[in-house]
Amino acid sequence: MTQTRRQFLQSSAAALSSMALSGCGWTLGGNPFDDSGDEMTGPPMTQTSANDLYIYTWADYTDSELIETFRKQTGIKVIVDIFDSNEAMLAKVQAGGGGAYSIIYPSDSWVKRMVELRLLQPLDHSRLKGINNLFEKFQNPDYDPGNRYSLPFTWGTTGLIYNAEKLSSTPKDWDYLWEHQKELSRKVTLINDPREVIGASLRSLGYSYNSENPAEIQAAYEKLLNLKGTLATFTTDGWRDLILAGDLTMAMGFSFDALNVANENPNLKYLVPQSGTSLWIDTMVIPAGAPNVAGAYKWLNFMLQPEVTVSLCERLYFATPNKQAYAQLSQDLQENPTLFPPESVLEKCEGIIPLSIEKEKTYARYWIKLKSS
Repeated sequence: MTQTRRQFLQSSAAALSSMALSGCGWTLGGNPFDDSGDEMTGPPMTQTSANDLYIYTWADYTDSELIETFRKQTGIKVIVDIFDSNEAMLAKVQAGGGGAYSIIYPSDSWVKRMVELRLLQPLDHSRLKGINNLFEKFQNPDYDPGNRYSLPFTWGTTGLIYNAEKLSSTPKDWDYLWEHQKELSRKVTLINDPREVIGASLRSLGYSYNSENPAEIQAAYEKLLNLKGTLATFTTDGWRDLILAGDLTMAMGFSFDALNVANENPNLKYLVPQSGTSLWIDTMVIPAGAPNVAGAYKWLNFMLQPEVTVSLCERLYFATPNKQAYAQLSQDLQENPTLFPPESVLEKCEGIIPLSIEKEKTYARYWIKLKSS
């Protein structure tokens, strides 16, 4: 069974019932709402072999075919460790547990944070082959102008996955969650992420996903508080098996996760809410203390090869930022609106941007209050 984008040992009802309340500590660039349960396990603190490449990534961003193809091309053995949230990744790297990694896959807004914390090294574009293959909009992103520190790996939207057979009407927007609370009672989950969840509530009220207005953030929290009794739980991945088993009717999730479950049950549909949602990009970076920089550049160049990306997209349903790879995809994938939404949909989407420490703390406080209510 194909794993989901954020799956990390949490794809069961037992995992749902054991979700822990996040801590409320905060330090500069730190982790105000890490509830991942990551125990700082992984590879040794340092790694010296030029024949090994440690990668820290999301659970389903590599597979055995990809790793074996890279080994055959370069002679380098890839060792993959996974994280289930950007918060867990950053906490581990800051705590010194990331000393073995030469490639890490942070999401877009976290690149800027890691740069500010001096955790990344600038990319030497003279060592990269194929960077011009990226779509223009991915060559100079707001979170990393000129791709100085990162390369985009994949992108997508956040929305609602629902079982069309179990709903009395077709959802159009976030407000469906509030308007059909009785029908959805204990049959819906939201992502275990404060900026995504509070952001969705903000958009439903007509505000920005990235609002810094205290009154708007409070209003979004109060609206979510009215929904809290309807929810089964907050989970980024555990919804998948439950919705396939019929125990859930709707889940907040990511676009290509929706494709995975729809392959197993065609009644499962994906909605990008009309009022707008988040547009996310996951990237590849080289940490400042990478022990195998040469191997890291070989990996980046490998991932820039269109034929590598095409094969990976076809196996794992990625939306590629590589225009040469996109041109080689099957027509079915190119025209899939979940994977590659039309511009009319993208115009309503926002990337989640890092906010000031005080504003991030505001989101964190409301998140803790929401989950503990």
